[in-house]
Amino acid sequence: MSLYWGKDAIVLFPEWPNQSVSMYFLAILFVFFLGMVIELLPNQPTIKQGTNHIKGGLIQAIIYFFRIIFHYFVMLAVMSFNIGIFIAAVAGHTLGFFLVKSRAIYVANKKQNLESSVAIDEI
Repeated sequence: MSLYWGKDAIVLFPEWPNQSVSMYFLAILFVFFLGMVIELLPNQPTIKQGTNHIKGGLIQAIIYFFRIIFHYFVMLAVMSFNIGIFIAAVAGHTLGFFLVKSRAIYVANKKQNLESSVAIDEI
């Protein structure tokens, strides 16, 4: 097995993308989307304080369930050894990571600016 480039791949299901350029492009978008969603789904979802422990655990388990399913789908798609699918998976993970981390930095900066403005107002 070696990496190859072309629309003649089997991605996740037999006869998909079925040697069609449009279906191959759809497969690339699907893998890209899955890679991005994996990064967007939180590792540890924030549960409001005071939430029932059973309900909170169930919510975390459901999110984890879908995250793992998406991980395995991307892994199986990349195992098609198609370079386009591989690039789509890496790009999806990268964009998702960028969105998550840039949002975290934005929230941290906003919180720091609010704290510094409160400190200035107290003086």
